[in-house]
Amino acid sequence: MIRVGVVGACGRMGTMASRAVIDDPELALVAAVSPSCAGEDLAVAIGHPKAEGKVSAQLEALVQADTEVAVDFTRPDVVMDHVSFGCTHGIHMVIGTTGVGPDEQETIRAWLKDSDANVVVAPNFSIGAVVAQRLAEEAARHFPAAEIIELHHDQKLDAPSGTAAATARRIAAARSEAWAGPRDEAVEGVRGGSVEGVPVHSVRLPGLVAHQEVLFGGSGQTLSIRHDSTDRSSFMPGVILAIKEVARRPGLTLGLEPLLGL
Repeated sequence: MIRVGVVGACGRMGTMASRAVIDDPELALVAAVSPSCAGEDLAVAIGHPKAEGKVSAQLEALVQADTEVAVDFTRPDVVMDHVSFGCTHGIHMVIGTTGVGPDEQETIRAWLKDSDANVVVAPNFSIGAVVAQRLAEEAARHFPAAEIIELHHDQKLDAPSGTAAATARRIAAARSEAWAGPRDEAVEGVRGGSVEGVPVHSVRLPGLVAHQEVLFGGSGQTLSIRHDSTDRSSFMPGVILAIKEVARRPGLTLGLEPLLGL
């Protein structure tokens, strides 16, 4: 039985992750951290009758509960503090919070040199989204031009999404030469942003969950690779997989691909 703590347990993703941990017979939810609902009965806070204990405001609850793996679904401005805490206390970390870019990844690698912990950072826990990224990377070898449209709910704090940024970097690394489309704009910003030369367009609307389409263009043809998460439950199999695998993955693991054998 793996002892799991969830940081950000009362958020949208944290609530679902907490429920998923409880429902898995190989896992035990031993700690829940969320300042917004600290002191509440966990069963009420996450809406699961089998949840036990109360929600804590402090990360120290992870240590007090002998947590082996902590899952973080919080905010970009605090996630690195949480990773540092996990590395210091030898707690394996599964990070679903966006904002952990290349610079932050190097910082985590430095922390892990003196730690017994391992860390998995995944910009997207949807297995379908991970497969779509892999297909986009392969397509980039054969198409000169690509643009990304990512669509998320209006409460998402970052733009572009971590998945879109990671996809753009993979496309840029895979293709033989950079492509630059027209940048003339009658309205500033209408051509989107640029991640390593790949145009990215971010849509934020109520009613959406998480969606991404990568459009490729070549002579006389186009290719579209699209993935849609219509419910946050689509992320839970990937979260559970990462929880079960992180102890066996020394150091920093980026994305679900290594866990899926891709």
